[in-house]
Amino acid sequence: MKKTNAARLLDRLGIDYELLEYRVDEQDLSAEHVAQELDLPAEQVFKTIVLRGDKTGVFVCCIPGNGELDLKGAARVTGNKKVELVPLKEILALTGYVRGGCSPLAMKKQYPTFLDSRALDFDFIVVSAGVRGLQLKLAPHDLAAASRAKVGELIIS
Repeated sequence: MKKTNAARLLDRLGIDYELLEYRVDEQDLSAEHVAQELDLPAEQVFKTIVLRGDKTGVFVCCIPGNGELDLKGAARVTGNKKVELVPLKEILALTGYVRGGCSPLAMKKQYPTFLDSRALDFDFIVVSAGVRGLQLKLAPHDLAAASRAKVGELIIS
């Protein structure tokens, strides 16, 4: 299994993790599909969403795979009045990652990162390792430390 930049970052930081491989379905890149493939609950598989705020510019949110991002909540947590999803055509240039393989770790640039507080309900969560078909399993506090994430309420309840 080839190490990704995200995995190498965790190695450098001395953070424990496990790499999990799964079968990619190009027609279904959802976190729910990843959860099903890994036999995990969708709320434990976190998806990475790249947004742009009117005041802060680009930032990243990690939310449970079965959750819907609360744009107003994300604006509040990030100090913006308005936020919007970054168009898919910009994701690769901004992050170095493709849709379905966007890791919150080791992006081209360190963007402000926010982790939904529900992550703390688990001993471990799963996030993209930076390529389709590979996930990182790690403790949520380790992800927060490695990505310098702030924890907050990000999804619609």
